[in-house]
Amino acid sequence: MTDFKQKLEQYADLIVKVGVNVQQGQTVFVTGSTEMTELVRLVASKAYDAGAANVLVDWTDEGLSRLKYEKAADEVFTHFPEWEVVKRNALLDKRAAFISIISPNPDLLKGIDPKRIANFQKASGQALERFRQYIQSDKVSWTVVAASTRDWASKVFPNVSTEEAVNQLWEAIFESVRLNTDDPLKAWEEHNATLHKKVDILNSKHFHKLHYRAPGTDLTIELPEKHLWVGASSTNEQNVGFMANMPTEEVFTAPKKTGVNGYVTSTKPLSYGGNLIRNFKLTFEEGRIVRVEAEEGQQILEQLVDTDEGSHYLGEVALVPHQSPISQSNILFYNTLFDENASNHLAVGSAYAFNLEGGKTMSQEQLAENGLNSSITHVDFMIGSAEMDIDGIHADGTVEPIFRKGNWAI
Repeated sequence: MTDFKQKLEQYADLIVKVGVNVQQGQTVFVTGSTEMTELVRLVASKAYDAGAANVLVDWTDEGLSRLKYEKAADEVFTHFPEWEVVKRNALLDKRAAFISIISPNPDLLKGIDPKRIANFQKASGQALERFRQYIQSDKVSWTVVAASTRDWASKVFPNVSTEEAVNQLWEAIFESVRLNTDDPLKAWEEHNATLHKKVDILNSKHFHKLHYRAPGTDLTIELPEKHLWVGASSTNEQNVGFMANMPTEEVFTAPKKTGVNGYVTSTKPLSYGGNLIRNFKLTFEEGRIVRVEAEEGQQILEQLVDTDEGSHYLGEVALVPHQSPISQSNILFYNTLFDENASNHLAVGSAYAFNLEGGKTMSQEQLAENGLNSSITHVDFMIGSAEMDIDGIHADGTVEPIFRKGNWAI
């Protein structure tokens, strides 16, 4: 077995055992591109070995997706197929494990009418509301991982051949998920424990507000009274642990919907809707985004913020040290799964119910009463740098450093 094939098999094993932690008799639902058949087959094989009763695969193809946006009728983008909703709801009822293997071309929809993109984002978000709520409440096991493909790899490594770019991106992915260690499973156990230590410290502090300062950023974020910091592994409704993102370097919580004031500037491009949004700034008053500025992708960003009422507010506050392994790789991935794990970040849109004490069992109305935002979208964007300082402000006004020069101060 070649070194690459061995690593790919180890990767599939990690996805199944650490990512979703497949249980005996469980149904597993995998989404993946037609460019990654080898990895999808390995994941399916490992899932069956772990006891899965059935592995279902939903294939995607970026070429067909581009053709659809170019040639389909306008009304196609205002409706989401009902049968897709029925399928996902049936899988939720079975408490399936959901594995999403992503490999997005950041420029896939460049030049496409932004209204088509916005209409589809809105239609799919509305149609998959139940699915989103289950995911954001950890009722089911789910994980998002990545695979190297030609278009994405060429964007990340533009100065080498396509074949070499694909190989380099695979190596970067393997490095990010700790496959280049003697015992990847043990490495993930240790990493999980490290992140949970930071979670415990932050929860013990019970900060009232966070204050961010950096070039282009002066932002204050109030936190809900019952907020909870979380990081690394989660636990589903059946008390089974899983890892929602691989890689992951973050600890995060939910902001108080109406408690965000000031302005923040992005530090990495945001890949959204098949387009890149670069060098943008958001200004907030009482939680609401009141001004949007972007050097590139202004219209796409405006339509993201205008998806619904909740997309005018934040749903996530995440801390990632500048010295994290992905940041230190100095690779710009043009992919939020990786770039958010190299940088402090925020998210426009819905909050996660598990970021609130008792939130997993609360209704949407109860979550709102406790300060959490609701939206049909959730989009992370990167704001961290080696120049960022963050203070924690207690209810009595005392201030304690959390980050200094981009790294942990606690």
